Amino acid sequence: MQCGEGDAGRSDTGSGGWDQRGADAGCHEGEHGLQVVGFAWRNRHTDPGAIEREFRGPNGRAWLMHWLPARAHDNGLFVVFSNGVGRDDDEVRTGNAMVLDSYGRILAETWVAADQMVLADLDLDLGLIPLSTGRRWLAGRRPELYDILVRRFGTERDPRTARFATDPVDI
Repeated sequence: MQCGEGDAGRSDTGSGGWDQRGADAGCHEGEHGLQVVGFAWRNRHTDPGAIEREFRGPNGRAWLMHWLPARAHDNGLFVVFSNGVGRDDDEVRTGNAMVLDSYGRILAETWVAADQMVLADLDLDLGLIPLSTGRRWLAGRRPELYDILVRRFGTERDPRTARFATDPVDI
């Protein structure tokens, strides 16, 4: 999620997080809409509603809901998602820890702007995993189509370099 490149108040971390460098700007327009910068995090104790709205909004929980339930469903697995909360270099981590079942349904979650652990009882005797749609799809996969995904091309990067890269990636 590339928001911008180097403008005051714009995130160029490529992570979709909130940029701390443009705090005077208040907010900026990013790829996924209006993003709050540093002051929402700094004022979390005096205005907890504002940071909760951000954590639950398009750059927090809403963004996760585009892909996280699909991963659980497609793979037929329970998924535990954990994420830091607060400043991390030039961005603010939104937390939003959650546990999902093999159909992508949320069993437990948090969006508070503080350290918090989520717990969920997983009843593995329900037969959710072996009967899940994702598990059945895995039985019908075609590995011969995946060859290009596991082939080395010599352009691989370590995860941190890939995450914060600003140059285009040729495929």
